[in-house]
Amino acid sequence: MRGRDLLSIADLSPSELELILETAMALKDGGRQPLLAGKTLALVFEKPSLRTRVSFDVAMRHLGGDCLYLSPPEVGLGQRESPEDVARVLSRYVDCIAARTFTQQTVQVLAEYADVPVINALSEEEHPCQALADLLTVREQKGKLAGVTLTYIGDGNNVANSLALAGAMSGMRIRFASPQGYEVPREVLARAEALAAGSGASVEQLHDPAEAVNNSDVVYTDVWASMGQEREGSERKEAFAGYSVDEKLMSKAKPDAIFMHDLPAHRSEEVSAAVIDGPQSRVFDQAENRLHAQKAVLALLMSDEAVA
Repeated sequence: MRGRDLLSIADLSPSELELILETAMALKDGGRQPLLAGKTLALVFEKPSLRTRVSFDVAMRHLGGDCLYLSPPEVGLGQRESPEDVARVLSRYVDCIAARTFTQQTVQVLAEYADVPVINALSEEEHPCQALADLLTVREQKGKLAGVTLTYIGDGNNVANSLALAGAMSGMRIRFASPQGYEVPREVLARAEALAAGSGASVEQLHDPAEAVNNSDVVYTDVWASMGQEREGSERKEAFAGYSVDEKLMSKAKPDAIFMHDLPAHRSEEVSAAVIDGPQSRVFDQAENRLHAQKAVLALLMSDEAVA
Protein backbone atom coordinates (compact mmCIF):
# COMPACT_ATOMS: atom_id res chain seq x y z
CA MET A 1 0.00 0.00 0.00
CA ARG A 2 3.03 2.30 0.19
CA GLY A 3 2.51 5.57 -1.68
CA ARG A 4 -1.25 5.02 -2.18
CA ASP A 5 -4.06 7.52 -1.55
CA LEU A 6 -7.05 6.76 0.67
CA LEU A 7 -9.94 8.86 -0.60
CA SER A 8 -12.77 6.34 -0.18
CA ILE A 9 -13.04 3.20 1.90
CA ALA A 10 -13.81 1.46 -1.40
CA ASP A 11 -10.29 2.32 -2.60
CA LEU A 12 -9.28 -0.68 -0.49
CA SER A 13 -9.64 -4.31 -1.42
CA PRO A 14 -11.08 -6.65 1.23
CA SER A 15 -7.57 -7.97 1.89
CA GLU A 16 -6.19 -4.45 2.30
CA LEU A 17 -8.99 -3.57 4.69
CA GLU A 18 -8.12 -6.67 6.70
CA LEU A 19 -4.43 -5.68 6.62
CA ILE A 20 -5.21 -2.25 8.06
CA LEU A 21 -7.28 -3.73 10.88
CA GLU A 22 -4.64 -6.34 11.69
CA THR A 23 -1.93 -3.67 11.65
CA ALA A 24 -4.03 -1.40 13.86
CA MET A 25 -4.45 -4.17 16.42
CA ALA A 26 -0.73 -4.96 16.35
CA LEU A 27 0.24 -1.31 16.78
CA LYS A 28 -2.32 -0.87 19.57
CA ASP A 29 -0.83 -3.83 21.44
CA GLY A 30 2.78 -3.05 20.53
CA GLY A 31 2.95 0.55 21.70
CA ARG A 32 5.05 3.22 20.06
CA GLN A 33 7.27 2.23 17.14
CA PRO A 34 9.52 4.64 15.17
CA LEU A 35 8.28 3.46 11.80
CA LEU A 36 7.91 7.01 10.45
CA ALA A 37 11.04 8.65 11.89
CA GLY A 38 11.95 11.60 9.70
CA LYS A 39 8.50 11.70 8.03
CA THR A 40 6.07 14.63 8.20
CA LEU A 41 2.30 14.67 7.82
CA ALA A 42 0.44 17.85 6.83
CA LEU A 43 -3.13 18.29 8.10
CA VAL A 44 -5.03 20.56 5.71
CA PHE A 45 -8.39 21.34 7.29
CA GLU A 46 -11.35 23.36 6.06
CA LYS A 47 -13.46 22.27 9.06
CA PRO A 48 -12.80 22.28 12.81
CA SER A 49 -12.04 19.00 14.53
CA LEU A 50 -11.23 17.38 17.86
CA ARG A 51 -10.73 13.64 17.22
CA THR A 52 -9.42 13.88 13.66
CA ARG A 53 -6.80 16.50 14.39
CA VAL A 54 -5.59 15.07 17.69
CA SER A 55 -5.61 11.42 16.57
CA PHE A 56 -3.57 12.13 13.43
CA ASP A 57 -1.12 14.34 15.33
CA VAL A 58 -0.63 11.81 18.14
CA ALA A 59 -0.46 8.94 15.65
CA MET A 60 2.51 10.55 13.91
CA ARG A 61 4.23 11.16 17.25
CA HIS A 62 3.70 7.53 18.29
CA LEU A 63 5.27 6.45 15.00
CA GLY A 64 8.28 8.76 15.44
CA GLY A 65 7.27 11.35 12.86
CA ASP A 66 6.10 14.96 12.87
CA CYS A 67 2.75 16.59 12.13
CA LEU A 68 1.98 20.06 10.81
CA TYR A 69 -1.52 21.49 11.21
CA LEU A 70 -2.69 24.04 8.64
CA SER A 71 -5.86 25.85 9.69
CA PRO A 72 -8.46 27.20 7.24
CA PRO A 73 -7.31 30.85 7.50
CA GLU A 74 -3.65 29.90 6.97
CA VAL A 75 -4.25 28.09 3.68
CA GLY A 76 -7.54 29.44 2.33
CA LEU A 77 -7.98 26.28 0.29
CA GLY A 78 -9.76 27.14 -2.95
CA GLN A 79 -9.80 30.85 -2.11
CA ARG A 80 -6.35 32.15 -1.23
CA GLU A 81 -4.69 29.20 -2.98
CA SER A 82 -6.03 26.60 -5.34
CA PRO A 83 -6.08 22.94 -4.26
CA GLU A 84 -3.79 22.18 -7.20
CA ASP A 85 -1.13 24.60 -5.97
CA VAL A 86 -1.49 23.55 -2.34
CA ALA A 87 -0.92 19.93 -3.36
CA ARG A 88 2.14 20.74 -5.46
CA VAL A 89 3.71 22.95 -2.80
CA LEU A 90 3.10 20.55 0.09
CA SER A 91 4.52 17.67 -1.96
CA ARG A 92 7.89 19.49 -1.82
CA TYR A 93 7.74 19.72 1.99
CA VAL A 94 5.92 16.75 3.50
CA ASP A 95 5.52 13.00 3.08
CA CYS A 96 1.72 12.75 3.34
CA ILE A 97 -1.35 15.00 3.37
CA ALA A 98 -4.54 14.39 5.38
CA ALA A 99 -7.31 16.68 4.20
CA ARG A 100 -10.59 17.49 5.95
CA THR A 101 -12.65 19.23 3.31
CA PHE A 102 -16.15 20.38 2.49
CA THR A 103 -16.26 18.46 -0.78
CA GLN A 104 -14.98 15.14 -2.07
CA GLN A 105 -13.87 16.93 -5.21
CA THR A 106 -11.35 19.00 -3.25
CA VAL A 107 -9.64 15.97 -1.75
CA GLN A 108 -9.65 14.28 -5.16
CA VAL A 109 -7.93 17.31 -6.72
CA LEU A 110 -5.36 17.32 -3.93
CA ALA A 111 -4.64 13.66 -4.65
CA GLU A 112 -4.43 14.24 -8.39
CA TYR A 113 -1.80 16.97 -8.08
CA ALA A 114 0.14 15.73 -5.04
CA ASP A 115 3.23 13.56 -5.37
CA VAL A 116 2.69 12.16 -1.86
CA PRO A 117 -0.18 10.07 -0.42
CA VAL A 118 -3.41 11.93 0.33
CA ILE A 119 -5.83 10.71 3.00
CA ASN A 120 -9.47 11.76 3.13
CA ALA A 121 -9.87 12.89 6.75
CA LEU A 122 -13.53 13.74 6.04
CA SER A 123 -15.53 15.09 3.12
CA GLU A 124 -19.25 15.49 2.59
CA GLU A 125 -19.35 12.10 0.83
CA GLU A 126 -17.15 9.88 2.99
CA HIS A 127 -15.29 9.48 6.27
CA PRO A 128 -13.07 6.43 5.61
CA CYS A 129 -10.89 6.87 8.72
CA GLN A 130 -13.99 6.79 10.92
CA ALA A 131 -15.16 3.58 9.25
CA LEU A 132 -11.81 1.94 9.96
CA ALA A 133 -12.06 2.87 13.64
CA ASP A 134 -15.66 1.63 13.69
CA LEU A 135 -14.76 -1.79 12.29
CA LEU A 136 -11.80 -2.05 14.64
CA THR A 137 -14.13 -1.39 17.57
CA VAL A 138 -16.72 -3.93 16.45
CA ARG A 139 -14.01 -6.52 15.91
CA GLU A 140 -12.59 -5.93 19.38
CA GLN A 141 -15.99 -6.05 21.05
CA LYS A 142 -17.55 -8.92 19.09
CA GLY A 143 -14.46 -10.92 18.14
CA LYS A 144 -15.31 -10.83 14.45
CA LEU A 145 -16.94 -8.80 11.69
CA ALA A 146 -18.48 -11.40 9.39
CA GLY A 147 -22.08 -12.08 10.38
CA VAL A 148 -22.29 -9.21 12.88
CA THR A 149 -25.49 -7.16 12.50
CA LEU A 150 -24.91 -3.41 12.77
CA THR A 151 -27.87 -1.06 12.61
CA TYR A 152 -27.32 2.61 11.86
CA ILE A 153 -30.13 4.97 12.88
CA GLY A 154 -30.30 8.43 11.36
CA ASP A 155 -29.02 10.52 8.50
CA GLY A 156 -27.51 8.79 5.47
CA ASN A 157 -24.43 11.00 5.65
CA ASN A 158 -20.70 10.59 5.01
CA VAL A 159 -20.24 8.35 8.07
CA ALA A 160 -23.09 6.10 6.95
CA ASN A 161 -21.69 5.94 3.42
CA SER A 162 -18.26 4.75 4.50
CA LEU A 163 -19.78 2.38 7.03
CA ALA A 164 -21.96 0.80 4.33
CA LEU A 165 -18.97 0.18 2.07
CA ALA A 166 -16.64 -1.06 4.82
CA GLY A 167 -19.27 -3.31 6.36
CA ALA A 168 -20.16 -4.78 2.98
CA MET A 169 -16.52 -5.65 2.34
CA SER A 170 -16.24 -7.30 5.75
CA GLY A 171 -19.21 -9.65 5.57
CA MET A 172 -21.33 -7.68 8.04
CA ARG A 173 -25.11 -7.33 8.02
CA ILE A 174 -25.66 -3.59 7.74
CA ARG A 175 -29.08 -2.04 8.25
CA PHE A 176 -29.99 1.63 7.92
CA ALA A 177 -33.10 3.28 9.33
CA SER A 178 -33.64 6.82 8.05
CA PRO A 179 -36.60 9.12 7.42
CA GLN A 180 -37.85 9.48 3.87
CA GLY A 181 -35.51 11.80 2.00
CA TYR A 182 -32.54 11.22 4.33
CA GLU A 183 -31.53 7.71 3.24
CA VAL A 184 -28.07 6.57 2.21
CA PRO A 185 -27.69 7.59 -1.46
CA ARG A 186 -28.80 4.92 -3.93
CA GLU A 187 -25.44 4.87 -5.68
CA VAL A 188 -23.69 4.14 -2.38
CA LEU A 189 -26.14 1.35 -1.57
CA ALA A 190 -25.64 -0.12 -5.04
CA ARG A 191 -21.88 -0.06 -4.59
CA ALA A 192 -22.21 -1.63 -1.14
CA GLU A 193 -24.50 -4.34 -2.47
CA ALA A 194 -21.94 -5.18 -5.17
CA LEU A 195 -19.24 -5.51 -2.51
CA ALA A 196 -21.57 -7.56 -0.31
CA ALA A 197 -22.06 -10.08 -3.10
CA GLY A 198 -18.43 -11.10 -2.74
CA SER A 199 -18.30 -11.27 1.06
CA GLY A 200 -21.62 -12.75 2.13
CA ALA A 201 -22.67 -9.43 3.64
CA SER A 202 -26.09 -7.80 3.38
CA VAL A 203 -27.12 -4.15 3.18
CA GLU A 204 -30.67 -2.94 3.86
CA GLN A 205 -32.24 0.51 3.84
CA LEU A 206 -35.29 0.63 6.13
CA HIS A 207 -37.38 3.40 7.64
CA ASP A 208 -38.67 1.93 10.90
CA PRO A 209 -36.00 2.19 13.65
CA ALA A 210 -37.59 -0.55 15.78
CA GLU A 211 -37.66 -2.98 12.86
CA ALA A 212 -34.05 -2.18 11.99
CA VAL A 213 -32.71 -2.53 15.54
CA ASN A 214 -34.43 -5.86 16.20
CA ASN A 215 -31.84 -8.49 17.20
CA SER A 216 -28.88 -6.26 16.29
CA ASP A 217 -25.38 -6.73 17.70
CA VAL A 218 -24.44 -3.06 17.29
CA VAL A 219 -26.59 0.08 17.30
CA TYR A 220 -24.97 3.17 15.80
CA THR A 221 -26.16 6.73 15.38
CA ASP A 222 -24.84 10.16 14.43
CA VAL A 223 -25.93 13.78 14.69
CA TRP A 224 -28.99 14.78 12.72
CA ALA A 225 -27.35 17.90 11.27
CA SER A 226 -23.69 17.69 10.27
CA MET A 227 -21.33 20.65 9.93
CA GLY A 228 -22.63 22.96 7.23
CA GLN A 229 -26.25 21.88 7.79
CA GLU A 230 -26.93 24.02 10.84
CA ARG A 231 -29.56 26.07 8.98
CA GLU A 232 -31.55 22.87 8.49
CA GLY A 233 -31.55 22.17 12.23
CA SER A 234 -35.24 22.78 12.93
CA GLU A 235 -36.36 20.97 9.78
CA ARG A 236 -34.16 17.99 10.59
CA LYS A 237 -35.34 17.77 14.21
CA GLU A 238 -38.87 17.46 12.90
CA ALA A 239 -37.90 14.88 10.26
CA PHE A 240 -35.92 12.76 12.73
CA ALA A 241 -38.52 12.74 15.49
CA GLY A 242 -38.80 9.11 16.55
CA TYR A 243 -35.25 8.28 15.48
CA SER A 244 -33.58 8.95 18.81
CA VAL A 245 -31.71 5.97 20.27
CA ASP A 246 -33.07 5.61 23.80
CA GLU A 247 -33.31 2.72 26.26
CA LYS A 248 -36.59 1.52 24.74
CA LEU A 249 -35.07 1.27 21.26
CA MET A 250 -31.87 -0.34 22.57
CA SER A 251 -33.95 -2.99 24.34
CA LYS A 252 -34.99 -4.34 20.93
CA ALA A 253 -31.36 -5.21 20.12
CA LYS A 254 -29.60 -8.27 21.52
CA PRO A 255 -28.98 -8.19 25.28
CA ASP A 256 -25.23 -7.90 24.70
CA ALA A 257 -25.55 -5.27 21.96
CA ILE A 258 -23.21 -2.31 22.06
CA PHE A 259 -23.92 1.32 21.24
CA MET A 260 -21.66 3.41 19.00
CA HIS A 261 -21.52 7.07 17.98
CA ASP A 262 -18.72 8.83 16.09
CA LEU A 263 -19.09 12.02 18.18
CA PRO A 264 -19.71 14.87 18.83
CA ALA A 265 -23.06 13.83 20.31
CA HIS A 266 -26.15 15.81 21.21
CA ARG A 267 -27.72 14.14 24.22
CA SER A 268 -31.53 14.18 24.18
CA GLU A 269 -31.51 14.50 20.39
CA GLU A 270 -30.13 11.54 18.42
CA VAL A 271 -29.28 9.63 21.62
CA SER A 272 -30.39 9.70 25.23
CA ALA A 273 -27.88 10.32 28.01
CA ALA A 274 -28.89 6.97 29.53
CA VAL A 275 -27.68 5.14 26.41
CA ILE A 276 -24.52 7.03 25.50
CA ASP A 277 -23.36 7.16 29.12
CA GLY A 278 -24.68 3.69 29.95
CA PRO A 279 -23.05 0.26 30.20
CA GLN A 280 -23.65 -0.68 26.55
CA SER A 281 -21.88 2.39 25.19
CA ARG A 282 -18.50 1.96 23.55
CA VAL A 283 -18.20 5.46 22.11
CA PHE A 284 -14.94 6.32 23.87
CA ASP A 285 -13.32 3.03 22.88
CA GLN A 286 -14.44 3.91 19.37
CA ALA A 287 -12.93 7.40 19.65
CA GLU A 288 -9.64 5.95 20.89
CA ASN A 289 -9.55 3.58 17.96
CA ARG A 290 -9.33 6.52 15.56
CA LEU A 291 -5.74 6.80 16.80
CA HIS A 292 -4.87 3.16 16.23
CA ALA A 293 -6.61 2.82 12.86
CA GLN A 294 -4.89 5.95 11.57
CA LYS A 295 -1.52 4.77 12.86
CA ALA A 296 -2.01 1.70 10.70
CA VAL A 297 -2.96 3.73 7.62
CA LEU A 298 -0.04 6.13 8.04
CA ALA A 299 2.45 3.33 8.60
CA LEU A 300 1.24 1.32 5.61
CA LEU A 301 1.22 4.34 3.28
CA MET A 302 4.54 5.84 4.36
CA SER A 303 6.84 3.43 6.17
CA ASP A 304 10.04 2.29 4.50
CA GLU A 305 10.09 -0.68 6.87
CA ALA A 306 7.86 -3.73 7.14
CA VAL A 307 4.90 -2.93 9.38
CA ALA A 308 4.13 -5.45 12.10
